[in-house]
Amino acid sequence: MVYRAIGLMSGSSLDGLDIVFAELLENAGKWSYEILAADCYEYPAEWATRLKNAAELNARDYQLLHTEYGHYTGEQVNQFIQSHNLQYKVGVIGSHGHTTFHEPQNKMTGQIGDAAAIAAATLLPVVSDLRALDVAFGGEGAPIVPIGEKLLLGDYSYFLNIGGIANISHNSEKYVAYDICAANRVLNMLAQETGKEYDAGGEMARSGNVIEELLEELNSFDYYKRPYPKSLANSFGIDTIYPIFKKYDASNRDLLRTYTEHIALQVSDAVDAREGEQELLATGGGALNTFLIERLQKLLKKKNVTVVVPDENLVKYKEALIMALIAVLRWRGEYNVISTVTGAKRASIGGALWLGGEE
Repeated sequence: MVYRAIGLMSGSSLDGLDIVFAELLENAGKWSYEILAADCYEYPAEWATRLKNAAELNARDYQLLHTEYGHYTGEQVNQFIQSHNLQYKVGVIGSHGHTTFHEPQNKMTGQIGDAAAIAAATLLPVVSDLRALDVAFGGEGAPIVPIGEKLLLGDYSYFLNIGGIANISHNSEKYVAYDICAANRVLNMLAQETGKEYDAGGEMARSGNVIEELLEELNSFDYYKRPYPKSLANSFGIDTIYPIFKKYDASNRDLLRTYTEHIALQVSDAVDAREGEQELLATGGGALNTFLIERLQKLLKKKNVTVVVPDENLVKYKEALIMALIAVLRWRGEYNVISTVTGAKRASIGGALWLGGEE
C-alpha cells in the first residue's frame, strides 16, 4: 500500500518549520520511503520570538497564539504544496506542533499549532497531538521518532538526532531511546551573542579551548545519572544550562568549545559497548556541525562505533519524515509510539485526527 503524506516539525532550536512530502510504501509489514520534496521555512524574527516566549503567556493569549500559529502553519503548507505542484497528491498531514510545555511527571505535554486551523486552511486530514496519549499512559511522551527509525531506517546499532535537544535510540532486542542533553539550542544561543545565527560547522568552537571547571559543572547534573526512560523539556537548555555560562569570564569561542565537548561526552556515555563493529546514524542540524561530529567520532572510536552522516535531506528532515509516518500509522489504526522507549504502561495509537476536506 502506498501513502503520500506531509510531515511537519518545529524543533526547539527555532530555526524554522520543516516540511516533508514523502511516499511511504508498506509491503507485507515492511516499510520503505522516498522523500519527494522537502523545505525548511525559516521563521521570521517575530514568529521566532513569539514561539520562544509562548510559555510565559497568560491562558487567553496562549490559546490565541495556538490558534494563530495553526493558521500560519496551514498557510506555509499551502505554499509548500503550490511550490512543488502537489495539489490533490497529499493524503494526510502529520503535524508535531511546537513544544511549549513538557512535564510528563505531571502527565502533561503541550504543543501549539491548532490542527483544526491547519485542516481548515489546507482542506486536508491532519493528525496532531502526537505525544499526548503516551503521556496519559504514564510515558515520557519522548522520544517519538524511534518508531520511524525502526520501520524506515534499517540496521544501524544507534540513531542519534542532534537538534535543540540530542536524543539517542538503541536498536537492540529491547528498543530503548531517550533524551541525552540540550544541544543546538544552547550552541545557537552562545553563537547569537556574537551576532551569528549559529556556529557554522563548529568553526568558532574549534578555535576555542575547553574550560575544565565549566565542563565539570555541566557534566555534574543529576539528569545524566538517571536511568531511562527519561526526557528533557526545552526549558532545560534555556533556564538551567545557559545561565551557567554567565558565571564564567570567558570568550564565546571557549564557551562554545566547552559545550561542544560536553555534548560529545554525554553522547559517548550514552553509547554502550558491544561486540564487533557498530554504526551510529547521526541526523539533525548538529550532524552538519563538522567539529562536533569529529569530536564524537574520536570518542566513539574507542567503542568500535563509526558515526555515519547520511545525505543532507535525511540529516535535515528525518523528524518531519517520521511525523508523516506517524500520521499514516494513526490513519491505519496501528501503534505509532513504542512503550519500551517512553516507559508508558502500554503501546498506543497516538494522535488526534482532524478531517479538513469534504466527503
